[in-house]
Amino acid sequence: MHPHLFRRVLLVFGLACIALQVRASPVNINAADAATIATELKGIGLKRAQAIVEYRTKHGPFKSADELALVKGIGHKAIDRNRNDIRLDVVKTATKPAAPAAAAAKPATPAR
Repeated sequence: MHPHLFRRVLLVFGLACIALQVRASPVNINAADAATIATELKGIGLKRAQAIVEYRTKHGPFKSADELALVKGIGHKAIDRNRNDIRLDVVKTATKPAAPAAAAAKPATPAR
């Protein structure tokens, strides 16, 4: 192999490896804590991530990635930059099952 071609192949391989390391992981903005959001989304620091969590707590889960623009400090460029890594799965809270009607309404015991 020609030395110049070998160097080019190594350069391309090295750049591809770096690109894979920089890639963020998908994050569920309806469930993740602020530290996770700040770590996984590009250009979103801890302060903005905390604002996302506070907004979600006050207004409920996000229905679309574009709703992040309603959070102070989050712009459309940041949303577009992270669109492929934003997940919107709604986390359902566990609820206690209702007691069956027969068990809930016990008949009164007649007095003797």
